[in-house]
Amino acid sequence: MKNKKTNIKVAIDSPAAAGAGTLAKSISKHYNLLHLDTGKIYRMIAYIKINQKKKFNTNFIKKEIKKLNIKKLQSNKLLSDEVGTEASLIAKNKSLRKLVHSFQINCAYNPPKKFNGSCLDGRDITYKIVPDADFKFFITANVKIRARRRFNELKKIKKRISFAEVLKSIKKRDKSDYNRSISPLKKTKDSVLINTSNLSKRACFLKIKKIIDKKINN
Repeated sequence: MKNKKTNIKVAIDSPAAAGAGTLAKSISKHYNLLHLDTGKIYRMIAYIKINQKKKFNTNFIKKEIKKLNIKKLQSNKLLSDEVGTEASLIAKNKSLRKLVHSFQINCAYNPPKKFNGSCLDGRDITYKIVPDADFKFFITANVKIRARRRFNELKKIKKRISFAEVLKSIKKRDKSDYNRSISPLKKTKDSVLINTSNLSKRACFLKIKKIIDKKINN
């Protein structure tokens, strides 16, 4: 593993639609870090399960993860409410989590040499995937604000869905993420809490940048 000064590890946990993904992208771009939205991996598996039921099994998913390209995780097809709900259920599957964890850990600790480190966001990153991360953040926001953000995101890709449906889905996801027996969503004591409810994307980024800069410049 590279020296910490040149290999920054950032770990971010958050409930759905809190803005962690957007922040992680901004942080990664600014510090030249490999970014992995770990939730998108579960969404990819969920999408496969929904659309390729006959092929869906652990061995098939194992092959899909082995040839996984991070760019594939940017598809708008993974953003649907149906995929999100199924992804939350898949995240409880021990055998599938084991496969996903291996991929996540490799991204976190062995990013390509062109990067200065890694930045992962998900549900159990700060204590399960990268427990020794140089920086840990827990991003959250009011549930209605999170639902509104997801609703606007889905409307942009012309999804026929109501705000009430999205709010219900977000609440269902929260219940599942916080209460699951395997790697539940939780804030660790050493994670910095950032509530994005009343902050702009720029303000959130600057808040995190200040924390990172203070440490790496000392």
